[in-house]
Amino acid sequence: MKFLNAQVFDTQRGEFVKEDFVVSEKKFAPLKEAGQASQEIDLEGYYVTPGLIDAHSHLGMWEENLGVEGEDGNEITDPITPNLRAVDGINPMDVAFEKALKGGVTTVSSGPGSANVIGGQFAILKTFGRSIDDMILRGSSSMKCAFGENPKRCYGSHNKTPMTRMAIAALLRDTLEGTRDYIKRQEEASDYGSRPAYNSKMEAMIPVIKGELPLKVHAHRADDILTAIRIIKEFGLKASLDHCTEGHLISDYIKDSGLPVVVGPTFGFNTKVELCNKTFDTPKKLYEAGIPFAIMTDHPVHPQSSLIFWAILSHKAGLPKGEALKAITINPAVILGIEDRVGTIKDGKDADFVVWDRDPMDIYARVVGVWIDGVNVFSEEGRCFLKK
Repeated sequence: MKFLNAQVFDTQRGEFVKEDFVVSEKKFAPLKEAGQASQEIDLEGYYVTPGLIDAHSHLGMWEENLGVEGEDGNEITDPITPNLRAVDGINPMDVAFEKALKGGVTTVSSGPGSANVIGGQFAILKTFGRSIDDMILRGSSSMKCAFGENPKRCYGSHNKTPMTRMAIAALLRDTLEGTRDYIKRQEEASDYGSRPAYNSKMEAMIPVIKGELPLKVHAHRADDILTAIRIIKEFGLKASLDHCTEGHLISDYIKDSGLPVVVGPTFGFNTKVELCNKTFDTPKKLYEAGIPFAIMTDHPVHPQSSLIFWAILSHKAGLPKGEALKAITINPAVILGIEDRVGTIKDGKDADFVVWDRDPMDIYARVVGVWIDGVNVFSEEGRCFLKK
């Protein structure tokens, strides 16, 4: 299938360029392979972006309209639960998936909430499908951990640990050190009978210790961000700093850490103390400091379909337009380690893209078509692009 005359967002240049592109067997393909394409779609006057990517969401973990029946994101019975997996809690039948498509969001990193110090494993998935197994890009993509107010509130209010930031850090260190010891005892065992007893929590943490699975760090306040950086350095871990609400106050320290940031959600009422310095200036200041970052919704804090709006408001606050769009396309793909599959319109990558009726950074822009893996999964009612 050949698409003609589109204004295509070039993530390398950070601007729209008029060009044609080809989709073949679920992938973007070179123009020379189009030949006598069986179908041509003229996109003259339309804008095309890669499918939008949200690097931090809880899509399908807190379902719309269901209350407690659809709340599967926080297991608030144990502050250390690394053996929990988002793929076992996400419901792809949640109506929010359809709304995500209509907002141009084609890929999300979704997983547990921030009640626990270690909450479990995030998954990366496409937003179209009926079975999670058919939608998955990575079933275990990162390990959620949380600092600050949320674990303190969820456990301290019941006179359980952690009641303090000290205890949060201590629990995380204990788990990391315990995993190191577990690995050592496995390696030193002379036979099966001398191996340590199977421990699902330690097994889940082994890829974290080995640097194969990054920590996904929930931290809003500057002191919590710095504590996270301290522990990450101490154990030589891979990680991203998520939320990073006060990141603009310590951008030099974050820059020195070399860690990427997933910033947000920035819009709305400041619901807790940790958010007192929340501002749309943060993305601009991270960009000016040379820190790689993405913008998130934290769905259901903000609806998954609203991702484009937070890029627009970041641009309004001074972030260059091209950088704002990169923060919801190629940047999250790189941070999540899936840039070989999604994030750009490039030969060989998954044919995930969005057609807009005007520049998507215009607040009035509408999504008029969405393709995932080369399949048109959404078209605005009454609109037909097909041209023989």
